[in-house]
Amino acid sequence: MPTKRSIISSLIWKFMERMGIQGTQFVVSIILARLLAPDDFGLIALVMAVIAIANVFVQSGLGTALIQKKDADDTDFSSVFYASFLLSIVIYALIFFTSPHIAGFYNKPELVPIIRVLTLSLFIGVFNSIQYAYIARHMLFKKLFFRSIGAMIPSSIIGIVMAFSGFGVWALVAQQLSNSLLAVIIMLFVVPWRPKLLFSFERLGKLFSFGWKLLVSSIIDTVYSQLQSIIIGKMFSTANLAFYDRGSHFPYIVVNNINNSIQAVMLPSLSAYQDNKPQVKKMMRRAIVTSSFLIIPMMAGLAAMADSVVLALLGEKWLPCVPFVQIFCFIYAFYPIHTSNLSAINAMGRSDIFLKLEIIKKVYGLAILIGCILYFRTPIGIAYGSAICTVIASFVNAFPNKRLLNYSYLEQIKDIVPSALLALVMAIIVIAINYLHINIYLTIILQIAIGSVTYLGLAKILHFESLDYLIKTVAEFKRKHGK
Repeated sequence: MPTKRSIISSLIWKFMERMGIQGTQFVVSIILARLLAPDDFGLIALVMAVIAIANVFVQSGLGTALIQKKDADDTDFSSVFYASFLLSIVIYALIFFTSPHIAGFYNKPELVPIIRVLTLSLFIGVFNSIQYAYIARHMLFKKLFFRSIGAMIPSSIIGIVMAFSGFGVWALVAQQLSNSLLAVIIMLFVVPWRPKLLFSFERLGKLFSFGWKLLVSSIIDTVYSQLQSIIIGKMFSTANLAFYDRGSHFPYIVVNNINNSIQAVMLPSLSAYQDNKPQVKKMMRRAIVTSSFLIIPMMAGLAAMADSVVLALLGEKWLPCVPFVQIFCFIYAFYPIHTSNLSAINAMGRSDIFLKLEIIKKVYGLAILIGCILYFRTPIGIAYGSAICTVIASFVNAFPNKRLLNYSYLEQIKDIVPSALLALVMAIIVIAINYLHINIYLTIILQIAIGSVTYLGLAKILHFESLDYLIKTVAEFKRKHGK
């Protein structure tokens, strides 16, 4: 049973891992965005849409099933590994031979070799998903930190060198493949798990009885989310897709550091207490309050200074992505509610509810998407549709936990409103700094500094419990690991 100290320690190590890798990715993406054309990023976005869907089938929801199962052993892990690897061979062969048709759909024959090479990541992903399940079960997030940093730095160097050398889109291909491969290789040295000559159809069946619902949920969610990229890539230019994709990338990097850290630790932690509903509710509420306190002001601040950030970091050719940055900041601000509610539902073993929620969300989501395409017929209209969907989804995801944990949507909203109001005040001040009409880099520095001081200062004056909790948690972690 994980203790409070082990949960907090795992959360901080996971957060440090996300900060390290996303920080490196952020710097590298800026360099590559200046070296490469938006069309190069658009091509990769098209291919990644195909790979994302294929990856769902390969991993089959079994990784989450391994984390959730109380007594998973070597037979479970090895059975999932061999089944997933066999499935990856079948799916790779299917994509390899259909790649000319995929490229033909977009009228871009240059996609064929890119698809065939980048889809090799499916095989790497099998190892990665099982290794990650082992890490999550045993709360070994410190090892994940060193793995991620050790893989990201050399793969980033490979991508930048190839971009400088004129390899174009292949620099992005090499960067992604090398990063995935290096991550698996490093994990072989730091994690004791290895596939053994063990296989059980019975064990696989039991895991799949939980995982198949997550598989269907993931298929629905991934196909729906990638459908937007597919439609934009088909109806508009790859440059339009690049602006849309890059606009979502900026806030995603910020949110992913916090949200994924909490999500990664929440599932195994909540699963361990799945028979103690009051404790699960307490832990879930802590996750929502704390992550909202961090994520909402970051999204509000980034939206307020999006013009300055894009112009300073990416250059004038990327300015069309600014409205997408602002819309996706609004979307990602709701992620604390999404993540906490869905993690709690999975931890309680209710993958059936998880599946029903995904079906409901995608039914109305598809209707909104079609309506936005017909009415707006622009990429920005599709982004507005996503914003509408995320507001509705916050209610849908929270609804079951009124019955499961006695934690209603209204309670959850009350928990995040203080952070949201404080973030709004900060955002207004940050926007006002734009009207000083000073050097763009000085503007950004002032916006970050004044925005941070305003938000944290007001939180301290108003005695926000989340701030005190974070300060105390960091202090405890430093005492423990500073010895």
